[in-house]
Amino acid sequence: MTQQLVIAQPDDWHLHLRDGEMLESVVAASARHFRRAIIMPNLVPPVVTEKDAVAYSKRINQALNQHAAKHDFTPLMTLYLTEQTVATDVVNAAKNGVISAVKLYPAGATTNSASGVTEINKVMPVLEAMAEHNIVLCMHGEVTRSEVDIFDREQAFIDDVLAPLRETLPELRIVLEHVTTSDGVDFVQSQPSNMAATITPHHLALNRNHMLVGGIRPHYYCLPILKRGDHQHALMAAATSGDARFFLGTDSAPHTANTKESACGCAGVFNSPNTMSTLAQLFDDANALDKLEGFTSLHGPKFYQLPVNDAKMTLIKQTEPVQYETQIKAGDEHVVVFDPGQALYWRVESIA
Repeated sequence: MTQQLVIAQPDDWHLHLRDGEMLESVVAASARHFRRAIIMPNLVPPVVTEKDAVAYSKRINQALNQHAAKHDFTPLMTLYLTEQTVATDVVNAAKNGVISAVKLYPAGATTNSASGVTEINKVMPVLEAMAEHNIVLCMHGEVTRSEVDIFDREQAFIDDVLAPLRETLPELRIVLEHVTTSDGVDFVQSQPSNMAATITPHHLALNRNHMLVGGIRPHYYCLPILKRGDHQHALMAAATSGDARFFLGTDSAPHTANTKESACGCAGVFNSPNTMSTLAQLFDDANALDKLEGFTSLHGPKFYQLPVNDAKMTLIKQTEPVQYETQIKAGDEHVVVFDPGQALYWRVESIA
């Protein structure tokens, strides 16, 4: 008997679409399955003003309209928080419905983060205004100090930045994006419902051994970096727990293959095409298919105070592994699609 699962259409609460040719190449992969997505603002130059966000949203929709298949997809825009950001600009952008959140990158933490925050105190006036006006802060949770080991940077961020911020502004709604450690899970679980975390498919499927043992696999390199197996297990436990503070953010972040496979490769995993197959397989293997809808479709809208999508996604479990595209063309180059390291038997049948 064919196994079938019907859930509310998912959303992606952390997505990189890039710009230009790359945007045109990857946007349909997200729109094919996800109804909405929180769009990251770390372009060059970054999306720092309301005008920037409006212009970028238009480019996203124009890129999507170039594809033959038409999808109902809403980009939820964010502003890139800098030490020059003015609180009134953020509040006005939110009031005008242009943005859904503000993104804090520690300066130098990841791709195109040079304009980020060096000290949290320098942006406190903006954060205080955001708390007052119920605006979500999305945080890349890593310190960038060279003396802190790369595998310890999330824990140091929690200790040095996030925990003190929660004490100072407990009313501020915060998403700890792409949480990667048991320490991060524990911290979020210790907080009230206005603190949440996104979890990526690749951090659920893999640990650092997959990236490093038997040869370096550059297409598994991401930031925050993959951690130990016990951290991977903690993430899976959180994702399948039914706790509404944890929900899907793919952190799908495309780079061309030549920039991933170079002497100094870029951080980022492009997983949009097969995220739902990957998650259905992982949740099935964990005997937690009944928790998949909450993680992908219910908890995120609840946190962002948005309605759950009316459309339904039907997933079918096949007897043979799902065949999905392993790469997509981007201009004269190509982008490698995430390999979850195991066969996937669940495919998206329809959205209606």
